[in-house]
Amino acid sequence: MPEVLKAPLVVEFPFTRSLGPVQSAFLTGLRERVVLGVRTADGRTLVPPVEYDPVTAEEIRDLVAVAPTGTVTTWAWNPAPRRGQPLTTPFAWVLVRLDGADTALLHALDVPGPDAVRTGLRVRVRWAAERTGAITDIACFEPYDGPVREVTRHSGEFADPVTGIVAPARLDYTYAPGRAQSAYLHGLAERRTMGERCPSCRKVYVPPRGACPTCGVATTERVECGPRGTVTTFCIVNIKAKNLDIEVPYVYAHIALDGADLALHGRIAGIPYDQVRMGLRVEPVWSDGARWPDHYRPTGEPDADYDTYKELL
Repeated sequence: MPEVLKAPLVVEFPFTRSLGPVQSAFLTGLRERVVLGVRTADGRTLVPPVEYDPVTAEEIRDLVAVAPTGTVTTWAWNPAPRRGQPLTTPFAWVLVRLDGADTALLHALDVPGPDAVRTGLRVRVRWAAERTGAITDIACFEPYDGPVREVTRHSGEFADPVTGIVAPARLDYTYAPGRAQSAYLHGLAERRTMGERCPSCRKVYVPPRGACPTCGVATTERVECGPRGTVTTFCIVNIKAKNLDIEVPYVYAHIALDGADLALHGRIAGIPYDQVRMGLRVEPVWSDGARWPDHYRPTGEPDADYDTYKELL
């Protein structure tokens, strides 16, 4: 049996969002070294601020400036910081109730070791040298033994307020494709497209998943499909993807390989994008050293009859 494959995989995208008046004031305040909270009708001060009272759901806009000092309410030691975390050396994750606030703010505490942090420890904000209007304007917290500072009302008005943020979302994990997909990938390395046949309905699935999605039974019989196939549906891509060196417009299509009962997707090239059509017969084009087809191109055969692929749309 071929080796089951595994590889690190990263899924990442930037999430862009606009800010309401409260969050805008909070982040702009951090840029100006001011920590803002919001006061509820019953006198509680929430930091970070929210636009609606979590208890009553009433809208709240009464901003106050709390102190950049506070008290650790709970903590956890992080011995091995990861990419993108506030500090590159071991640190403590802490919940800090800033002086004047009734809720706690999560951030990093820079201390030499876990013996130097405890619940009740007094701390203060260490501001980042360069601030842009983000939570990272607080570089971290650090121990503090000075006096408690007063809380004051604040209008929340600043010059050039921050109105939107880009929050990168990223997931790092190790992907193991399993027996069926490992065999499929090994086949692609030999420029062969392998599917698996369901022992019940006899359909051939490419790529295989190890079980029939219709019958729910295991699939083990391997069947080589293609290499030629038929375009069933397609779309014209007009927006250039980051880190993808393909000029727009181009066509991405579902392709039913000969002998398969499930269409896979691939890029269509070797033909003007506006001439791609349903029923077009195509074949794979491989780049030197590639583990999968770079794209599919027309074979020159007559288009397939609609009835031969209508069930695969």
